[in-house]
Amino acid sequence: MRDAYHEELDSISEGLVEMARIVGSAIGRATTAILDADLNLAESVIAQDEKVDGLQRDLEQRAITLLARQQPVATDLRIVVTSLRMSADLERSGDLAQHVAKLARLRFPASAVPQDLHATILEMGQLAQRLMAKAAEVIITKDVDLALQLEQDDDEIDLLHRTLFQHLMDDRWKHGIETAVDVTLLGRYYERFADHAVSVAQRVVYLVTGEHADEMTPPITVE
Repeated sequence: MRDAYHEELDSISEGLVEMARIVGSAIGRATTAILDADLNLAESVIAQDEKVDGLQRDLEQRAITLLARQQPVATDLRIVVTSLRMSADLERSGDLAQHVAKLARLRFPASAVPQDLHATILEMGQLAQRLMAKAAEVIITKDVDLALQLEQDDDEIDLLHRTLFQHLMDDRWKHGIETAVDVTLLGRYYERFADHAVSVAQRVVYLVTGEHADEMTPPITVE
């Protein structure tokens, strides 16, 4: 019985990793869709979000069943509760990737992103994808040091987000109000996606140590 119980705990962790990998791929594909005005790719990202929602529902059901049948305590209880919270972060990440894809579909056959901002949006999309890949690795390895590094990586997304606003506020902006709104939304989607990746990593820190990540000092890296 206990072996089956721990196998179920492991399967919940595997489900979280699968969700992280799917939404990480989704944000990368959505970025390509919006920069290239690729309608087919946008539609595939939009459709795949249902799979993420289904995985979250399945994970929640398994977690609730474990809570009801096994009544876990201490560390095991922390695993189940933290997993539920991580699944919510990952589901929301999938929604944000879908929002990017929906904006690509809305503006098709044009691109929602002006040519002079393509490089910035591309970099935001790549960073967001890498952050989620790291979050998946943290779930697998339970590596606290790597988890704490994600918050530092997230600073790069925040910097790019501020760069977008500098473009929008520039007197030389020539792309109109509609495009300004699109770019504002995109910046927010990527920023929030990255925040959810960081949140997943921080929850792993709590799962492993029992301490909240914001109470710990990130490791100092030497170049």
